[in-house]
Amino acid sequence: MNIPNLLTLVRIILSPLIVILLIQGMFGKALIAFVIAGITDGLDGFLARVLGQQTVLGAYLDPIADKALLASSFITLSVLHIIPGWLTVIVISRDFIILLGISVLSIMSIPVKIKPLFVSRVTTALQLITVLAALSSRYLPGHVDGAWLPVIYWVTALLTIVSGVGYMAQGVALINRTGKV
Repeated sequence: MNIPNLLTLVRIILSPLIVILLIQGMFGKALIAFVIAGITDGLDGFLARVLGQQTVLGAYLDPIADKALLASSFITLSVLHIIPGWLTVIVISRDFIILLGISVLSIMSIPVKIKPLFVSRVTTALQLITVLAALSSRYLPGHVDGAWLPVIYWVTALLTIVSGVGYMAQGVALINRTGKV
């Protein structure tokens, strides 16, 4: 176990804690935990590259940690009526479609190398910013201008859809290359 993988595990552990804090209305503590989780997201990949500690385990754990953090945050914030439900449906649907696509490729015995698209990295960052902005506007209502939230929501939705379409195109291309249609 190396430092980048430990940071990824911290993000996985923080995900249910954030949900608990949100459910209990402890938005300040949830915000702090989410910021820490967000920092580990950038730090684990950076340290893995700088320290030469990229591992197969890390390649699998990192997207799982991202999905756990973002899905649980979006669902909880949506249930609490802080983030719109339609945005949560888009975010969760994209992840479900990606998992479904990987499953289909696996069933078809088509090898899949897990490498996020650039737009997907931007989408993940924007989804993190969306949750951060929603939490900040809830915890610091006088200090954070909530008027920007709808813009952030729509941009996040658009990039999430573009990212999902990119992955679908990549999957279709893999299937077409193998001739297993």
